[in-house]
Amino acid sequence: MSASVPRFRTVLGWLLAAWLVVPAAAHAVKTIEVDQDGTPDLIVDQALLRQHWIVRVEDFDATACDVQEGSVTPGEHPIVRFSVGTPNIGDADIFVGDPNVHIAANDGLYELATCHHHYHFRHYALYELIDPSSGQVWRAAKRGFCMLDLEKYGDYPGPNNNDYKFRSCGAVGVPGFQGISKGWSDVYWWKLQGQYFVLDGGDGQAVVPPGEYIIRITVNPGYVPQGGEPCRNADPLHPGVCHQLPESSYENNVTEVHITIPDHPGREGVGPLKDEASNVKGDK
Repeated sequence: MSASVPRFRTVLGWLLAAWLVVPAAAHAVKTIEVDQDGTPDLIVDQALLRQHWIVRVEDFDATACDVQEGSVTPGEHPIVRFSVGTPNIGDADIFVGDPNVHIAANDGLYELATCHHHYHFRHYALYELIDPSSGQVWRAAKRGFCMLDLEKYGDYPGPNNNDYKFRSCGAVGVPGFQGISKGWSDVYWWKLQGQYFVLDGGDGQAVVPPGEYIIRITVNPGYVPQGGEPCRNADPLHPGVCHQLPESSYENNVTEVHITIPDHPGREGVGPLKDEASNVKGDK
């Protein structure tokens, strides 16, 4: 094969891509070339986070999956909502494929979310609200993630002038095709379920007093395997720490944004997204 031919997929990528059926009137099969000749590199889009947060009061229904998974008491709560984008700035695609395949292989990438009736990727992103004066940390209600090509990132047109490839989460018994193409970003918009911190202790955590705080987002965070959990990618700079996804660097995976939490934000809210409509979308 000529060196000028574009980089192609691994054997696994080729097989799964060839099986991907794209619904259409003609019921055609679309072959997708997964580029793994290189290494992905994930970052967190700080500009998106800085421009997309709001502190406000919302109502929470007992039947909502994020309420159940986040152990949120049904009813009214003040919260911080925020958006997270995780661009792949590397020179290869992040390729995950079908969650059903990973569950069958018991490789530790996914776990079943019984409320959502689909699989959640484990250790994809860590959402933390931090009090800089005390160091106390609060966890968000978000529990599950699905990697998709949702927004172009970087120069376009340009070196990353490539089409999206990954647009199917999949479910139990329903094939998915997950990943993030180089030059694309996965995005978790602020209106999605679980994209919030509860401020009044309604999720079993400590109350968050009014004041200055930091939202810290870590993509592909390091973890120490527990109870036979596999280590898929060892961190070369931190012995004993593992990551679910391979990257050229794990040192650029964290972004922080400073926010102010007022005493009485009200339902209109305080922050860059003040007065935005309050309807919340489903889970991704």
